[in-house]
Amino acid sequence: MYIDLIILILLIIVVIMFFKRFSSFVFLLAIIEIFLRILTFIKYNIGLKDVSSIIGKYFPETIFDIINKYTLEIPLLNTILKWTFVGIMAIFLSYIIKIFMKKKKI
Repeated sequence: MYIDLIILILLIIVVIMFFKRFSSFVFLLAIIEIFLRILTFIKYNIGLKDVSSIIGKYFPETIFDIINKYTLEIPLLNTILKWTFVGIMAIFLSYIIKIFMKKKKI
């Protein structure tokens, strides 16, 4: 029942152990979020009920859904985790903008 949370925590631990940089952690969370959103798009737009039900059963729609699933009974923790995630996504956006500006050739 906790498979989504266990996988997310294991991925975070592996990235922290091997890469040891905060930017790697930020990029991992962004990759997971983008992957989940792509699966959500496929789930709602593919038209195959079997595939949609498998995606709906085994994958949450966003990281916010994982946070809500396990912390909804503790509103303060839920709010803190959501704002932390938003902050991490803002950091990801700044990394992407910085990379884009370095590649800019005008």
